[in-house]
Amino acid sequence: MNYIASSGLLFKDGKKRIDYILVYRKTNIQYDKRNTFEKNLRAEGLMLEKEPAVANPDIMFIKIHIPWDTLCKYAERLNIRVPFRKKCYYTDQKNKSMSRVQNYFKRIKKWMSQNPMVLDKSAFPELEESDCYTGPFSRARIHHFIINNKDTFFSNATRSRIVYHMLERTKYENGISKVGIRKLINNGSYIAAFPPHEGAYKSNLPIKTHGPQNNRHLLYERWARWGMWYKHQPLDLIRLYFGEKIGLYFAWLGWYTGMLIPAAVVGLCVFFYGLVTMNESQVSQEICKATEVFMCPLCDKNCSLQRLNDSCIYAKVTYLFDNGGTVFFAIFMAIWATVFLEFWKRRRSILTYAWDLIEWEEEEETLRPQFEAKYYRMEVINPITGKPEPHQPSSDKVTRLLVSVSGIFFMISLVITAVFAVVVYRLVVMEQFASFKWNFIKQHWQFATSAAAVCINFIIIMLLNLAYEKIAYLLTNLEYPRTESEWENSFALKMFLFQFVNLNSSIFYIAFFLGRFVGHPGKYNKLFERWRLEECHPSGCLIDLCLQMGVIMFLKQIWNNFMELGYPLIQNWWSRHKIKRGIQDASIPQWENDWNLQPMNIHGLMDEYLEMVLQFGFTTIFVAAFPLAPLLALLNNIIEIRLDAYKFVTQWRRPLPARATDIGIWLGILEGIGILAVITNAFVIAITSDYIPRFVYEYKYGPCANHVKQNENCLKGYVNNSLSFFDLSELGMGKSGYCRYRDYRGPPWSSKPYEFTLQYWHILAARLAFIIVFEHLVFGIKSFIAYLIPDIPKGLRERIRREKYLVQEMMYEAELEHLQQQRRKSGQPIHHEWP
Repeated sequence: MNYIASSGLLFKDGKKRIDYILVYRKTNIQYDKRNTFEKNLRAEGLMLEKEPAVANPDIMFIKIHIPWDTLCKYAERLNIRVPFRKKCYYTDQKNKSMSRVQNYFKRIKKWMSQNPMVLDKSAFPELEESDCYTGPFSRARIHHFIINNKDTFFSNATRSRIVYHMLERTKYENGISKVGIRKLINNGSYIAAFPPHEGAYKSNLPIKTHGPQNNRHLLYERWARWGMWYKHQPLDLIRLYFGEKIGLYFAWLGWYTGMLIPAAVVGLCVFFYGLVTMNESQVSQEICKATEVFMCPLCDKNCSLQRLNDSCIYAKVTYLFDNGGTVFFAIFMAIWATVFLEFWKRRRSILTYAWDLIEWEEEEETLRPQFEAKYYRMEVINPITGKPEPHQPSSDKVTRLLVSVSGIFFMISLVITAVFAVVVYRLVVMEQFASFKWNFIKQHWQFATSAAAVCINFIIIMLLNLAYEKIAYLLTNLEYPRTESEWENSFALKMFLFQFVNLNSSIFYIAFFLGRFVGHPGKYNKLFERWRLEECHPSGCLIDLCLQMGVIMFLKQIWNNFMELGYPLIQNWWSRHKIKRGIQDASIPQWENDWNLQPMNIHGLMDEYLEMVLQFGFTTIFVAAFPLAPLLALLNNIIEIRLDAYKFVTQWRRPLPARATDIGIWLGILEGIGILAVITNAFVIAITSDYIPRFVYEYKYGPCANHVKQNENCLKGYVNNSLSFFDLSELGMGKSGYCRYRDYRGPPWSSKPYEFTLQYWHILAARLAFIIVFEHLVFGIKSFIAYLIPDIPKGLRERIRREKYLVQEMMYEAELEHLQQQRRKSGQPIHHEWP
């Protein structure tokens, strides 16, 4: 209680601790609702004390304290689990001699204790492993539980959660639906409700010598500071302070970041393999030496013939992302995504066991006020509570769902329209860049066109993101979800679909449509019979795909990190500026300092999860074209963890410590992304990259087709083989001779000029075969790995069953001991078993 007293988190009598804060304006006229609500809160057993704000005379704070008797009553109702008996450690029969594998893991565990990434356990005296079993609290069996101090028996988070439970179920007017603090905040009776922070997050005294002032100070020093970026997260302390729901988010984010390390290392190895072997590539060498090979003009007006060796640099850069390691890395990342998700399920089960959530079930949620107001005339009996409640007819629900789905498709079509507009822009400016006065732009007009289009596309993405949130709100509210969790899941799914399509539509266009339907010289396909469709660079389209992914991923991460940290800092600075004092001024109580902070996002953790899930999509879906994506994601997430930690500890009011056993709808979305990643990577390798054409040439048309010659490269002559001939006299440019273009068509002198050759059909068949084999192989490996890795470790499952048995036995023993003590006091004979 020392830190509570020192931070002023007590009533004026200096004894009762503050468990929750309500805020309202004195000028608000709805005082009748507030008076009724506060009167009912006191009738339920809560203690209230009012105090005006120091900096703003119009603001009034209501401090809430929950006494011991009320706390016990509601802890019993909510089945709060508390410690009741010393733990008998689970043991199983083991061989006396440990195996080599066990000895190996023992050495690793010993090394881990010296790992600089591990937090110093001495800094967390309250977080030592509990040596007690827990059971549901019961006032009738209060003698079972270990109560050393009534003030600390229930944690701060548990006290806040119980108070909020009471606030949500207390009436403010007569009527079935006139209940709950959220409705009072919605109608303006109160302007905020939050649990207070446990004091300041900074101290003038060093933590090493004087210890932490409070848990918030400890979290800042050991978690939220940027200097702790390489340390493991104190998940138990995060859960103790912010609750299990936020604790699971940071556990998932930390697990995802840790799993990115092997993915980033392998991706970096694939990239360096391409870098080291770049000059040895037969394709790059042939392109760089092709001084007498002229490519056909890539545009109609301002483009001239281009020597093939002018693409030497692009060919080498393309090889960095399109080499022999591409297929291996795509398979590796598909397996990595499965392993990540399966081992996360195991990690989650371990955390839910450690945090005593195995038998916890969510209580029946209250209805949303909007749902009640809309359907209050139509009631049915709730099969769970047995009480009548508003009901949404099936016909109305289906109609609203169809309208919502139509709105989603409309927004997706709007995104596709924006992508189409960028495509038109590329076609229009293509010839402008080709005739640019600046010689550098004129020589690299294709790169300039792609770079400008990427930047414009990114701006469109960010602008559309602003509209998406409002549209998603409108569509979700139109559906009238029954509960808050249904509303959150529906809203989260819409936001994911909108932003996923927004971010990836241009990438899908470049990967699968750019340069696929251009026709051939003399017979080009044109958009609106005016603009000639854009062709790929002589080195292929993969470099455009890499540029698109790299720029969007890099700029989006920078923008998100700036907005996450910059906006709360600016808002809080403005709040401090208005009151003309520092936010930790001694004259301002802690609850007023908290009021001047920003409230947690109204979406809860949705924005945090959405950002990471979209990044997961970037990391896996097109990773075959951009092996550095896991590295960029890893670097971003190392910053993201400390950024979110700093935000939660210093810039936001303390959120309600909510409970949860998993990450909700996001796990299903991640599994869907993993499936989509296998399909897209198969198509990228087969269609976008030149892996299949090189493979077919090597084993069917190259020098090694019939027999292998020693010291001869099997790809020799591939570039010449992959380029078709066109008669320049047919262009009407006044030139004679032949130019080359990327395709497999017959030459002008053949019996069927400019028709697809047999090699084209061989390559097409090989591409389709590769897609089928790749998908079946990878999906088979993924399914086998998912089967091999159970969601709950076998040892943990046995431990849970063992402890359930022991808890029942100890409950029996504790009740028997209590009965014996009563008989001793009354002088009755003592039995060592139940009478």
